Amino acid sequence: MNKLQIFCVTNLPLTKLEELDLNLAGVGPDLFPNNYINTQIGENIQYKEKHYSELTFHYWFWKNKLNEYENDAWIGFCQKRRFWVKPNHPLIKNINDLNSALLRTIPKECSNSEAIICQPIPVSPAKKIKMIKRGWKNLLKDPTIFFDHTKQTIKLQFDMHHGYGVLDKAINVMNNNDRKGFRDFVNNKTSFSPNIMFITQKKIMHNWFEDLFNWLSECEKIFGFNNLEGYDQIRLYAYLSERYLPFWFEKYTNFTYCPWRFIDINLLD
Repeated sequence: MNKLQIFCVTNLPLTKLEELDLNLAGVGPDLFPNNYINTQIGENIQYKEKHYSELTFHYWFWKNKLNEYENDAWIGFCQKRRFWVKPNHPLIKNINDLNSALLRTIPKECSNSEAIICQPIPVSPAKKIKMIKRGWKNLLKDPTIFFDHTKQTIKLQFDMHHGYGVLDKAINVMNNNDRKGFRDFVNNKTSFSPNIMFITQKKIMHNWFEDLFNWLSECEKIFGFNNLEGYDQIRLYAYLSERYLPFWFEKYTNFTYCPWRFIDINLLD
């Protein structure tokens, strides 16, 4: 089995998180203890954390740490409430259960893969009341969306929750290699791998970060920061990245899905 280093990103220092055998990285304005990676030193985009969220650490890692690794090292990212877990792991009732369930090595099911991404979540069927309240512009354009689950796609979900037409504008400034494919992806897929979580090796990670942050830089020219308000838009660049990630890894790597779990560790014994 290949050993694996997982970095867990958090915007708050959490005592229970420190009980897990993970590399902890702190982002945001709070001060963190010395056992958290400090993303305010070196080349960083800490000032964008409000809108980039965990990507603040991803960028820091790319610019300051990635080159220190061997080409065959396996590196992954998770978040304070979303964790990689072993396939067929037991029920998680307490912090010790979670520690035992955490993914430590590349599973044999993934041994021939170049990358691991999260098991997908569905966006269809969409709730009808939400389509009426938040997707009415889409329904005016194509009323059959209301009944046809195959048309309740990533694009519809993004339009409803993060601004009608925002994703289209972002795709318009994407690199030529991915623009058409990504547009087809969001217009046709009814599920995606969430959380901006992935596991891979050095070269692929570098290529992903280069494509991602180049695109987000172009998106900033359109959306900026000053007008991003409320839960639906304040983390816009993270939401865009979350949709781009599964498309990119499915296109450019031999990938495998791996289980993950949403767990509020503060509620564990």
